[in-house]
Amino acid sequence: MIESLLLNLQRHDVLTDEERETLKAILHRGRRFSAAEDIVSEGSRPGYSSLLIDGFAARYKLTAEGTRQITAIHIAGDFVDLHAFLLKTMDHGVIALSNCQIALAEHPDLKLITERQPHLARMLWLDTLVHGSIHRAWIVAMGRRSKVSHLAHIICELYVRLTAVRRTHERSFYLPLSQGEMADVLGLSLVHMNRVIQALRREGLISWINQTITVLDWEGLVEMAEFDPTYLSLRVEPR
Repeated sequence: MIESLLLNLQRHDVLTDEERETLKAILHRGRRFSAAEDIVSEGSRPGYSSLLIDGFAARYKLTAEGTRQITAIHIAGDFVDLHAFLLKTMDHGVIALSNCQIALAEHPDLKLITERQPHLARMLWLDTLVHGSIHRAWIVAMGRRSKVSHLAHIICELYVRLTAVRRTHERSFYLPLSQGEMADVLGLSLVHMNRVIQALRREGLISWINQTITVLDWEGLVEMAEFDPTYLSLRVEPR
């Protein structure tokens, strides 16, 4: 059930058998969420953190005018709200972008890990730090890159992250986001979003058919995105 989480964590450091068994013991099968359903609501105080077992989810904020900004895309193996363990009150929502399966880790169990298994606690802490690094990369892309470069960067990032949890096939991956949802990621109108996608297609960098993205020219896409995966902390080393 938690294979993707183990793959996610072990791309940073080796887990012991005891640590793997601890994670299996504390994670309980939760519920399924349909696309467009909130997994966690803004203002809520969950007593557990949610691990995405299957599907895609997003963190988001709504403005007073009702427009939405997606601030993170979550994939299998991600805790979508591990930070709620310490922050308590959610200042944003997490929505299912596709049908999602969730497993739950009760906060008292996470607290015991911090007290009894310091290495595993550091690994979970690192997971939140990597998401912070991703957030910084997104801010830079939104503020300082062209929209075509911004989208190229997100595609590079998702391809690398999905490869780490074995969710790619050769140079292709499933991405169940509509153009409207991608527009909420890049902060664009739907019309402008379509133009950005078409620009990457014209350059021969990607194919985007239905819900499958295929990278046709990885080196070209990396150059367009100025993509450096250092921020994903993918080197396996002692933590």
